[in-house]
Amino acid sequence: MHQLLLYSTFLIAILALFFGLYACGRVAKINLGTKDLDWDAVANMTGDLATLKKTIQTLNNRINGMHSPKVAENELLMQLMANKGQQQNGKIIGG
Repeated sequence: MHQLLLYSTFLIAILALFFGLYACGRVAKINLGTKDLDWDAVANMTGDLATLKKTIQTLNNRINGMHSPKVAENELLMQLMANKGQQQNGKIIGG
C-alpha cells in the first residue's frame, strides 16, 4: 500500500511538471505573437471589432424581422374589401 502511494505521488508530480512546461510554452508563444503589438494597433482592433459588432447586430435584426409573425394575407384582403365597400355621400372611400 505504501508503494502505491509513493508511485502515485511520483506520477502526479511528473504530470504537474509536464502541465507546467506546457503552460510556459503557451505563454511564450503568446508573448512572441504580441511582441510587435502597440497601443495604436490595439485601438484600431477595438474600433474594427465595434464596427463588426454593429454590423452583426444590424444583420441579426434584419433576419429576425424576416421571421417575425405577420398578419395573414387573407385578413388584409378582407379588410381591403370591407373598406372598398363603404360609401359616404354616394362616393366610394378609398382607392
